[in-house]
Amino acid sequence: MKKISFVLYLFLFVVFGASAQQKPKYIFFMIGDGMGLNQINLTEVFLAAQEDRNTVFPLVFSTFPYATFATSYSLSHGVTDSAAGGTALAVGKKTKNGVVGMDSAANTPYKSIAYTAKEAGLKVGITTSVSIDHATPASFYAHQPSRNQYYEIAEELIKSDFDFFGGSGFLSPNKNSQKEDAPSLFPKFEKAGYTLAYGWEGYNKAKLAADKIILMNVEDGDHSSLKYAIDQKDNDLNLAQITDAAIESLTKNNDQGFFLMVEGGKIDWSSHANDATTTVREVLDFNEAVKRAYAFYEKYPEETLIVVTADHETGGIAVGNGGSRLNTKLLANQRVSQGMLSKLLADLRAAKKDVRWDEVKNVLMENVGLFADVAVSEDEENMLVAIYEKSFVRHETEKSKSLYANDDKLASEAIKILNKKGSVSWASGGHSAAYIPIFAIGAGAERFTHKMENTDIPKKIAKAAGWDF
Repeated sequence: MKKISFVLYLFLFVVFGASAQQKPKYIFFMIGDGMGLNQINLTEVFLAAQEDRNTVFPLVFSTFPYATFATSYSLSHGVTDSAAGGTALAVGKKTKNGVVGMDSAANTPYKSIAYTAKEAGLKVGITTSVSIDHATPASFYAHQPSRNQYYEIAEELIKSDFDFFGGSGFLSPNKNSQKEDAPSLFPKFEKAGYTLAYGWEGYNKAKLAADKIILMNVEDGDHSSLKYAIDQKDNDLNLAQITDAAIESLTKNNDQGFFLMVEGGKIDWSSHANDATTTVREVLDFNEAVKRAYAFYEKYPEETLIVVTADHETGGIAVGNGGSRLNTKLLANQRVSQGMLSKLLADLRAAKKDVRWDEVKNVLMENVGLFADVAVSEDEENMLVAIYEKSFVRHETEKSKSLYANDDKLASEAIKILNKKGSVSWASGGHSAAYIPIFAIGAGAERFTHKMENTDIPKKIAKAAGWDF
C-alpha cells in the first residue's frame, strides 16, 4: 500500500510539477541572418587572438545553457533564401524560396508566431539592422508571393497592428511592385496610429507620447540598412539602440508581456561579400543586441525566454585555410568594410586625375594593414598593381559584385589577401546548406536540446508560452 501511495505521489508530482512550470512572459526571438556556427566560431577565435590566446572567448549567447542545431533547407531548394528561411522561423512551415509568409503556391497565408503572441495579449516588436520590409522581418508580419514586393509588404505592417517596428527604413515607400507611383506609406502609418521616429535622438523625443512606434534611420540616412558596425560613428543608429528602444517601448504601461524579434541582418551582407573582418564586427554587433536581452533576462529570469538562431549560413566560411596555426589576429588590421574601402578608393580617383600607386598603396595600408602589419608577397603586389593600372591609369574600372554590393575590384582583392593571411576561406558568395545554430536560456529553454527542423523553433517557443500555434 505504501508503495502504491509513493508511486501515485510521484506521478502527481511530475504531472502537476510540469503543468506548474513557469511560462515565459517576455520572449526574445533573435536571428543572426547568415550566421552559421563558423561565423560564431571565427568571432570567438578572433577575440581570443587579440590577446594572443589559443582558445575562444565566448559570446554572451554561446554561454546559454541550452544549445543545438537545425536544418535550413526550404521546400523548393537544398539551400534556402532569407524569405523561405525567415518564413520557417516565423510560421513553423517550410515554403519555397522567395515566398514570404505563405505556402509555396502563394495561395494560402500563414499566421506567424508574432500574430499568435499578439492574440495572446502580448505587445509585439519587429526589429532589424536592415530595412523593415526585408525578407526576415517581413516573414513575421506580411504574406506576399515575392520578397521583392516591398511596398505591399510594408503596407501589411498597418494590418498587423504590432506595437514597435525598428530598422533602417523602407526600400520602396512610394512605388508598388509594378514600379508604379503609389501613395506614400508614411502618412498611412501615421493614420494607423504609428509615431515615426528618425534616429536615436528622434526616438527619445517621441517615446513619451507615442503608443506605437516605427523607429528608422535619420531622414537623410541610408534606408536600405544601418551602416556596417565597423563603419559606424558615435551618432549612427545601431542595433543595440533599436533593441533598447523596443524593450523600453514594449514594457511601457504593459503588464501582459511582449514578443520581440531582433534580426542582425548584415552578417549575411558581409558574408555575401566574403568580408571576414566586417562579418566578425557584425556578429559582435548582434551580440551587443543579445546582451540587452540578457540584461532584461537577469531582471526577470523566471519570466523571460531568449532564443538565438539563424535563418541560414552565408558564404561557407571556414576558420583555417591549410595550416595548423591560426592567424586571425591579423584581421584586426582592417578598419573599414569592403564597401567603405571601395568608396575611399573612388574618392581618391575622383579627387585627382593622376593617382600614383604609392597613394593607393597607402590607402590599403591605413585601412587594411597591407604592406605594414600584413605582409604582401611580390606576386600579390603585382596583381594589385595590375588592377590599379587598369582602374586608375587606363580608367577601366572593374567591379566585384556580390548580392548586396558592387565593390571596387581593388578593394575586394585586398580583402581577399587579408582573409587568406588571417586564416579564413570562403566556399562561395552565396548561401550554404549548413545547419543553423540554436542557443536558448530562460523559461522553456529546455525544449532546445536536440537536432530539429527550423520549423520546430517557433513551435517550441509557442509550446513554452502555452499558445495554440
